[in-house]
Amino acid sequence: MPPVRQPLTPRDLSMLAQLSAQPHPPQQFLAAVDALVQRTIGHRLFTIMRLHAARMEVERVYSSNLAAYPVGGRKKKRGTPWGEAVLDRGELFVARDAEAVKRAFDDHQLIFSLGVGAIMNVPISFDGERLGTMNVSHEAGWFTEADADVGRAIGALLVPALMRGGKSA
Repeated sequence: MPPVRQPLTPRDLSMLAQLSAQPHPPQQFLAAVDALVQRTIGHRLFTIMRLHAARMEVERVYSSNLAAYPVGGRKKKRGTPWGEAVLDRGELFVARDAEAVKRAFDDHQLIFSLGVGAIMNVPISFDGERLGTMNVSHEAGWFTEADADVGRAIGALLVPALMRGGKSA
């Protein structure tokens, strides 16, 4: 983990945009997003989820820790405060400490076992439709307002990957 966050640059965004535009294995692009988030925000766990709106479920399409959080895993979010904020209203969500993580996530014991005490969930949307989330997890107290801005900028580049529908993201 880098000890100091590096600033997000136009070159970083250009690199992701170029990779997205070229033929590529989906996991290659998502791994590049992971690496950029690690460098600019930092994380102990990074996942990307695709929303299945009819069932109000999110499905993991990328994970930095496949043993704990494998690709394909699903979580039901209908009627949860988290789902209403992030998936219904498209609000960025930050659980800044262990108590907030515990209130928001049923799997908090597994989360805590990974040394995670704070989570930032960035909704990925296009034209008012929620497509999924980018989830950045770190130690308690980690996230800043600047991290939220960086997360939104990087997350916007995930729109094409999550719009792939039935294709593997």
